[in-house]
Amino acid sequence: MRCAIPFFLNVLAAATARAAGGTVWATPHESYSSSVGVLGCKVDTNRIAYWPASVDCTNICVALSYEGRTVHLLRIDQSEGAYDVSYDAWNYLVTGYPATERPTAGGAVAMEYQDAEPSACASLIHTDGAKLPLSAPNSMNYLASCLEQEDSWVGNNHVLYNILDPICSWGNNEVCTLDWPTANQADCPTQLGTPTALTSEPVYNIQYITGNKVLASNGQVVSSGGPSITSNLGLNQNASGRAARGDRVLIMAIGVFTYWMLGRI
Repeated sequence: MRCAIPFFLNVLAAATARAAGGTVWATPHESYSSSVGVLGCKVDTNRIAYWPASVDCTNICVALSYEGRTVHLLRIDQSEGAYDVSYDAWNYLVTGYPATERPTAGGAVAMEYQDAEPSACASLIHTDGAKLPLSAPNSMNYLASCLEQEDSWVGNNHVLYNILDPICSWGNNEVCTLDWPTANQADCPTQLGTPTALTSEPVYNIQYITGNKVLASNGQVVSSGGPSITSNLGLNQNASGRAARGDRVLIMAIGVFTYWMLGRI
């Protein structure tokens, strides 16, 4: 009986690892935001995941796939329950076109996701060394939690800027330093958190349905989207949903069986 235990524990571990991937009902998200203060002017705002789980200090990259197409997304914002993704990413997965070229409308679509190494999202971060750009005035709680975790990716790969908001409309575009743990406040060339109007680092959103590129700060249209197209959404969604439920049932069943086996030792 004891010989069977390692086998079932290995199966359980493999099933749990699979939980890092599965099916989500992805929905389009138009406006950039970050609950931990990641600066939109220094990341690709068209490749962001707005998912229910709190933002992690290492697991910040996810691969999302649909009908043979895959995008990598930064998980740097927390939703209230929906699996939102940037509209451009959602549009590309559904249609094969950027939202600025062939925008389409739709709702939740069953897509497959898999957690990815942070390095897979390096091209989405536009800083030296692909370090995660954080707001020095407003990201300290998140950063402190990451610095307290031994060898967390964000703790080892971040850069602070004296910018107040995720859409980079207030503050100064300057790098700050942090003498952690001696200090819990960043040191910047100018006063930390000064609400100076910042216009040199614009953040853009892609408008839902129209595909227009607009300034996140005021909604001004800077370029118009292409002709819209109609997509045949919903194919294989029921099958995908059943597959995801099957994975959850498998994990639960293996867990119960392992518990029963351990109780017989």
